[in-house]
Amino acid sequence: MPRQVDHEERRRHIAEAVCALIDAQGLEGVTLRDVAARAEVSMGAVQRCFRSKDEMLRFALAHIGEQVTERARARLLAAPAQSAASTVGHVVGEVALLREEHRAQARTWLAFLAAAAVDPALAAGLRDGYADLEGLLTRLVAEASAAGDTASGGAAPVDAASDGVAPVDARGEARTLLALADGLTAHVLIGHRTAREAEELLHAHLARLWARG
Repeated sequence: MPRQVDHEERRRHIAEAVCALIDAQGLEGVTLRDVAARAEVSMGAVQRCFRSKDEMLRFALAHIGEQVTERARARLLAAPAQSAASTVGHVVGEVALLREEHRAQARTWLAFLAAAAVDPALAAGLRDGYADLEGLLTRLVAEASAAGDTASGGAAPVDAASDGVAPVDARGEARTLLALADGLTAHVLIGHRTAREAEELLHAHLARLWARG
């Protein structure tokens, strides 16, 4: 059992090296030799952890997705008393990677996204990650809608349908929020929007969502 734990830790360590290299020189510049040097391990160690470069890249992509998802879930645990509506905003903000400390991860994520357009294996990994996040956001949006939360954490009628207002389509809104998060990530990275402006756009969208609900 200890050997298995050490093996997984080394795989994650190598994945971090892969992500650092992608951030520095793009996906096409990643070689097994450079990864080994960056991770300060031997080429043999890298090859024992991953049978091929493609397997290593897929693992690195999954590693980023797990980190983003874990930060989103940590938001839920850190403030269980906050409104469900506020929680949705915090989680989408994590997914959008808007904070400065996550900028390198955002660049790496978008590099993977571009590569996945022509790499079916990477695309499959991305779809799995999006499916997990979509499920989490669907649950949170449904909870916020059922509770009658507003963006400011106040209360609205619980039964929106009885007031002549169409209920929120939780899954549809989750998909929209994921697409919005990706768009905000790209706009901030190229300087089209500042992180603050991106956050304001996100909050404005959520305010309209809860007003409809």
